[in-house]
Amino acid sequence: MDNTKLKFRLGDKVQTLQETQEMGVVAATAKLSLAPVDSSYIALNHNALDIIRENLKSQPMTYDLFDVVKSPSGGSTVFSVPGLAGDEAEKELVGIILDYTTPRAYWTSADPVEGTPPDCMSADSIVSHDGKPCAMCPFNDFGSKDGDSNAKACKESVLLLLLRPNSIMPLLVRVPVTSKPRFLKYMARLVGMLTPISGVVTKIALEKATSKGGKPYALFNFNAVNVLSPEETALAREFSRRFTEMVNLDAIAPEMAEAN
Repeated sequence: MDNTKLKFRLGDKVQTLQETQEMGVVAATAKLSLAPVDSSYIALNHNALDIIRENLKSQPMTYDLFDVVKSPSGGSTVFSVPGLAGDEAEKELVGIILDYTTPRAYWTSADPVEGTPPDCMSADSIVSHDGKPCAMCPFNDFGSKDGDSNAKACKESVLLLLLRPNSIMPLLVRVPVTSKPRFLKYMARLVGMLTPISGVVTKIALEKATSKGGKPYALFNFNAVNVLSPEETALAREFSRRFTEMVNLDAIAPEMAEAN
């Protein structure tokens, strides 16, 4: 076959392959590029941090100042969210995840009293408070917890800072270990799309599940429902950076640990 004809055929195949790949990228982007972000995210458009400093008189941002949302018990699929008039029932949480950490805690007692501080704590599930690697700890092994379950004795969770519309103070959302893999998978998918965590609006919903022992519990679902514009993403990242300078998630993570 003539070398010139062969080059033309190869060139056509390469062009076709490139066009196919480009179409795939456009299709994937289209799936993520949903409706624009709601302009009611007032924290991105106002002097939110100045208001926080003025109202709190530069007091440290401690755990007690945050509204906390925890996993509901008994397999309920409704969140209990603190409000001005008391707790409010909400089917889903929607907002921008500014930051997160992955704390864990261990109690030597098999049945600690609620509110008892843990005997060992890690703010990132990598290194304990006394500098030991969590991966090498026997209480990190599946089945190390007393009983018939395959659970770990050291209790893991994820702690989210969720900024919602019409509020400049983020919620603290505690995600249990049963939903930790789902959250990390969601983070990995955002990485695959070259999208920062604060570049999307995330919806968190619950679904009922049952353990092997027949105990009902709630699983968290995470979905990106809106994509912020480059300008809005820059504002969200800057707000996140400046806000997290005021509050250290790793420092308040031990206060989120609960004996139950």
